[in-house]
Amino acid sequence: MSKYEKLLFKILRGTSDANISFNDLRGLLQRMGFEERTRGSHHLFRMEGVEEKINLQQDDDKAKPYQVRQVRTVIIKYKLGDKL
Repeated sequence: MSKYEKLLFKILRGTSDANISFNDLRGLLQRMGFEERTRGSHHLFRMEGVEEKINLQQDDDKAKPYQVRQVRTVIIKYKLGDKL
């Protein structure tokens, strides 16, 4: 199981939203096909066919828990779990 598969499982499980690395979450979204645009401290991710825009901000070296929940919601809604 790859690093990103383990991360995806951890995100989908939802038991450690406050303990997800910001850079790992960015990498996961990029591997899933999201395009990243940075404006200041905001990292915006978009993907064709996905209505929602994902906005991530770094909190030290972790992703913010509510943003991890938003990513999980998008992954589940659009069935993106097999995009790795």
